Order: sequence, then structure tokens, then C-alpha cells
Amino acid sequence: MTRGWAVGQRRELASSPANGEVRLIARVANGDLRAFEELYRSYHQRLTRFIVNMIHRPHVAEEVLNDTMLVVWRRAGAYDGASKVSTWIFAIAYRRALSAMRGHREPMEDHDADRRESQDDGPERLVGRGMVHRRLVEAMGELSADHRAVVDLTYFHEMDYREIADVMGCPLDTVKTRMYHARRHLRRVLPGELLDWL
Repeated sequence: MTRGWAVGQRRELASSPANGEVRLIARVANGDLRAFEELYRSYHQRLTRFIVNMIHRPHVAEEVLNDTMLVVWRRAGAYDGASKVSTWIFAIAYRRALSAMRGHREPMEDHDADRRESQDDGPERLVGRGMVHRRLVEAMGELSADHRAVVDLTYFHEMDYREIADVMGCPLDTVKTRMYHARRHLRRVLPGELLDWL
């Protein structure tokens, strides 16, 4: 069963060996549950970190993640290859997180910041990166959701401003302005040794 995409367009994009995620999305669009599970596993940690950093509600993050991936499952056929798969998925997560923030008005606190550092590096590098990450996440907590999203996508997901504009559905100049104001705030509140990181 084909859900939205022209079959020829899907074949053309999926045939490139460099487009593993495009092939996965094409399979998901055709109702392939195993492809969806692989995509889910691939994005789970990255999306969870992004969502928690954005909304500062760890107890709501899993719900937002699941809502995001449900949209991916249902609308995989709408992916047209105009952006990277990651940009498309993060855009969905961003909108779902904003929606969750509008629906929950309790104070936002970040209780799990110290548990989100990457486990990919050795212990000695983890300590340094974990400290930088914790301090940055604490400082980001004082930013608006849009400013947190720009910083998070830039530093933790290594997206360029154009990709971030696609994710957030706003002009490139708006992303640059948000980053300017976010950096200005972070430079005011972060200790001197972290300023070079910005």
C-alpha cells in the first residue's frame, strides 16, 4: 500500500546508497513496521534529549516523543525529500513540543539534566562534557522555548541555521536573531571558561 509519495520518486530516492534514512521512510510509508521500529530506535535518544531540553518536563517528554513518532508513522508518505529526514522529524518534534507546552502550564524544572550526557566517550571525556552540558542546560532553562530549540539544535544536533529554519518553520533571519539573543543571554550567565564554547 502506497501512502502519498509517487512510487517512482520513492524508488529514485531510495536507490542511492547514501540515503539509508530515505529508504527507511519509504518503507515506513509502505506500512513496514520493522522499518518504523528501526527509525524509532535511531531517533529515540536524540529526540528525547531535544524534547526534554526544550520543554523541561521529563515526565512529558516520552509522550511528546511518542506523539512525534506516531505522526512519522502516519505521515511518512508526506515526506517529499525536500529536506533531510532528520530535519523533517525534528520539525514534527518541535511542533509537538510547542503544543505540549501550551497544554501544560506548571513550572518547568529540569531534574534530569545530569543524566542526559552522551555515553559514547570514555569516562575522562564524559566528566568534562557532562559538566559543560549540565551548565549549558541549566543556563538554557532561562531561555524561551524557541531560543532553547535553536541552541539545542545547533550545539547538540549540529544542524545549520537553514535546517533549523526548516525545523521551526520560520525565516533564516529569525533563527539568526534567536541565536544572537540566546548567545547574549548565555554569555551573561555562564562562567568564563565556557564562553569559548559559544
